[in-house]
Amino acid sequence: MEISTDDLIAGIKAGDKRLLGKAITLVESKKPEHREQAEELLKTIMPFTGKSVRIGITGVPGAGKSTFIENFGKLAIQKGRKVAVLAIDPSSSLNKGSILGDKTRMEELSKEENAFIRPSPTSGFLGGVANTTFESMLICEAAGYDCILIETVGVGQSEVLVSGITDVFLFLKIIGGGDELQGIKRGIMEMVDVIFINKVDEENVQKAKNTRTDLIRALQFLPSKEKDWKIPVLLGSALKNEGLEEVLKKIEEFVELKVKTGRFNEVRKFQAAQRFEYWVQEYILRMTQKENSSETSFEKHKKNASELKSNPSSEAKLFVEKILGKPTS
Repeated sequence: MEISTDDLIAGIKAGDKRLLGKAITLVESKKPEHREQAEELLKTIMPFTGKSVRIGITGVPGAGKSTFIENFGKLAIQKGRKVAVLAIDPSSSLNKGSILGDKTRMEELSKEENAFIRPSPTSGFLGGVANTTFESMLICEAAGYDCILIETVGVGQSEVLVSGITDVFLFLKIIGGGDELQGIKRGIMEMVDVIFINKVDEENVQKAKNTRTDLIRALQFLPSKEKDWKIPVLLGSALKNEGLEEVLKKIEEFVELKVKTGRFNEVRKFQAAQRFEYWVQEYILRMTQKENSSETSFEKHKKNASELKSNPSSEAKLFVEKILGKPTS
């Protein structure tokens, strides 16, 4: 049975996890009737959003992201926070299916009254996040969650896109595997705000310290993302709850610095503008695919591109110029 927008909004404000999940499902839906209702819902809840710290968490597969999030989330709850986890699962490129196993892996956290875990499929959206992660985050904020943790699939462009919708970007690093400097890559190092070397124990503690030294040296050669912020490289074990207090402390210090310098709101405004540009492109594409006058032309140019009869960018340019009636450049 369809749930009215008013009922969904009332449920969100009341912290009803079932209706909170329904609201996110609505926002994720691509059905036209659902999109209309989703826009109405998002417009209504906007005054109740923005009162959280948004933390993006990434790392290579095996870095222990789920274990870290579970125990870090429990720690944050002990400190009086309400924690929402948006765990992004990779979708199959063949059938768009998703494993959605993070809720199972975070069994203890899911039992906490002040925790909400939502696994969402990428549904083919590139970058290690779902295309509605930003909007899902707003819904969680409206429900009173003041600590939003976004776990990415940790692939490709995920660093850039996750840092583009969060306040703090945390990178989980592990040692071993034969390449201790694997994490020292300019792309991700320019995005991170805090680094946590995970799975440190008595046997590898010296190796972990050496890795930390290498990371700190590498960071010295990169431009500072935030003025007066020296990226901390912390050691610990999420499984053993070691080092998590320090991670939370550094995140709080980083947020305080951004608020003090005015960068907190400045960055959020920039991120919202980016989301506007994304949705402009998304809606224009959807309209061109549905309009009878352009649908045939769209499929024709798409076919030419897919069969490599022409450069895909050239076919896209021809199509856009045709529907706009003027050159793109």
